[in-house]
Amino acid sequence: MRCYRRAWLLFMAMFSSLYVFSHLAATLEEADGRGIGELETPEEGSRETGNDFRKGAALAGGRVRKPVRCKSLSVSYWDPFWRLPADVCGLNCFVELSFSDRADSEAEDGGDESIHLAAAACGPKLDETLTMLKSAILFSKKPIKFHIFADGELQGNFQNALHSWPSSIQTKFNFVIYPIAYPSVNENEWKKLFKPCATQRLFLPVCSSIILTATGTLLPNLSHFQSLSSCLSKLILTEVDSLLYVDTDILFLRPVEDVWDFFSRFNASQLSAMALETEDLRIGWYNRFARHPYYGAAGVNSGVLLMNMTRIRETLFKNDITTVALKWSEMLMPLLQKYKLKMPWGDQDLLNIIFHHNPESLFVLPCQWNYRTDHCVYGHNCRQAEKDGVSILHGSRGVYHGKNQPQFRAVYEAVRQYPFGENMETSLLQPLEASLRITSNSYCGRVSHLFTKRLKQSVASVQQEVTRGR
Repeated sequence: MRCYRRAWLLFMAMFSSLYVFSHLAATLEEADGRGIGELETPEEGSRETGNDFRKGAALAGGRVRKPVRCKSLSVSYWDPFWRLPADVCGLNCFVELSFSDRADSEAEDGGDESIHLAAAACGPKLDETLTMLKSAILFSKKPIKFHIFADGELQGNFQNALHSWPSSIQTKFNFVIYPIAYPSVNENEWKKLFKPCATQRLFLPVCSSIILTATGTLLPNLSHFQSLSSCLSKLILTEVDSLLYVDTDILFLRPVEDVWDFFSRFNASQLSAMALETEDLRIGWYNRFARHPYYGAAGVNSGVLLMNMTRIRETLFKNDITTVALKWSEMLMPLLQKYKLKMPWGDQDLLNIIFHHNPESLFVLPCQWNYRTDHCVYGHNCRQAEKDGVSILHGSRGVYHGKNQPQFRAVYEAVRQYPFGENMETSLLQPLEASLRITSNSYCGRVSHLFTKRLKQSVASVQQEVTRGR
């Protein structure tokens, strides 16, 4: 027994010595500019040189990681590390590479500081989506990563538009662009279930087929998946633990990090957050007309959707399809088949069905975080907005582009027309207040001061930062 112990101690001593030797060598190499996983800053004036194809996604505006030294050869009994060439790492390549990739991932994603914001755009939604992204950038102090799902030529249009924003603004965000993609089985049903692109949000924790890089090319070896089960091997956003998905007709009137902070309020079972469809059951749609299960007494609205992707992928959900709890990916198709003739609101109805059976998994956002015409057109029914003002404005039913709700349109146009870099007090807030004064003869007009109550604080905070920076 003692012999075994001596042999083991001798082995550990030798291993420790070799470990120290190898890391000393690595340190000397790093001092000479050839360190493991060294990061290289992209060339000045070109954001596209900063693309990283890690895990099948291109991160525009990121940093480029030089090839890790231990990718070419591996350590084995026949090729111990002291016999490997100098350009190969010295210890366990697999372990060292995994730690290097993890460090790079954290650096690229901004660690815990990065906010992941996703949206899907199809058809004539370019300007509306850009205005939403603009509102997210204007007031936030934390870095944001945009995950944009777009069809056809919109992909290139987003590329050009975001690259045309001032360089001072581009430092506040980076982005990835993905094409719209569904499982090829029942693909047309998913596309036609509601508005184009709307059901894409259901598949964010599950899969995608092709990822568009920031240079406008398609990554190889990612062909369209043949079934929902096969797409599980092509998970997207795998590096993202939490995600804020919003409709394109959303406007942020306060920093995005304020709604992002709701993730920290989740309890152990909650994995998503949405606001109620209505605060007044007398005008509620679900409680009066729904022919399928829905959350709580009023249902929820999916225009602002917080998703803990990790929990969603790991959770088994109760359902009315089978007595066995199912994963998220296993529920979507059966639910579509069961309720497709009873779901006028498509993906939102599916989310209501899921959280009807799993209410413990949902965190309910206060109504000022998804403020719609329903909260004012029949009389004001969002008390939280009366206290704190509107935090997120939702222009559902196309109200930003019509004449029926001029207050909503005034906010949209104020943000859309605001020139980056101008004084927000004089170029954004004052023109908006002037427009709102003209449109006061309606229920929503009578509470239009709620549209600027929180916005004033956001503008004042930004202007203070500008003043300090001078």
